[in-house]
Amino acid sequence: KVNKPLKEAVFAGPNCTKAFYSQIPDYPVKVRMGEILDGISSHMADYPDGKRFIAADEKPCDAVKALEESGADMLINYLPVGSEQAAKYYADACLEAGVAFINCVPVFIASEDSWIRRFEEKGIPIIGDDIKSQVGATIIHRMLTKLFMDRGVKIDHTYQLNVGGNTDFLNMLNRNRLKSKKISKTEAVQSQVTHGMTDDDIHIGPSDYVPWMDDNKVCFLRIEGRGFGNIPMHLEMRLSVEDSPNSAGVVIDAI
Repeated sequence: KVNKPLKEAVFAGPNCTKAFYSQIPDYPVKVRMGEILDGISSHMADYPDGKRFIAADEKPCDAVKALEESGADMLINYLPVGSEQAAKYYADACLEAGVAFINCVPVFIASEDSWIRRFEEKGIPIIGDDIKSQVGATIIHRMLTKLFMDRGVKIDHTYQLNVGGNTDFLNMLNRNRLKSKKISKTEAVQSQVTHGMTDDDIHIGPSDYVPWMDDNKVCFLRIEGRGFGNIPMHLEMRLSVEDSPNSAGVVIDAI
């Protein structure tokens, strides 16, 4: 994508989502090389070029200078899951350049008091962290959990397993990058449960990478509980969505 005009870079590989609008105006914008830091997991080198991130052989630009010169109003952070250093690097750049920061990944910045204070002191908007897609696995899991609570059903166990074929799922094969992701998604569901559940009883996270699925994401969800008379019941659900636009619909509102 680096050094390509925006209208070309948007569709450059390894983008594998369905295109719903192709007439991108010829804006005078070219993609700049940014600092990678921890943005690319080393395990990706073992996968085909067309499926993985390949870093451009270019010198990274000065992020603060690029933001200032562009006249950008905001920076939208969609870095790969686990990019802790890189996400904070760009948050710092926003603070220095006076640019709003929308954090779409599970690195705790907009929910961290020390970061909030820094943005408040400079009067710079910040929103995040992470994304619940328009109608995605986590928001459905969250609403079903609340429904069980509202109807007096005690939840004993639940899981949410997600599979897909885009670079997000390929990146998440490195389980060392998932700590913040699992905390973010688990707390979103756990917050709806009015009784205690142990970590063994609630499991939420990516399950596997299936290359041929491309941007299709499939969720398998199960909730086991007990209703009136302590009688067991369970719910199973399968959700299939196009991952990227499902996420983008919510980010449009954030913008």
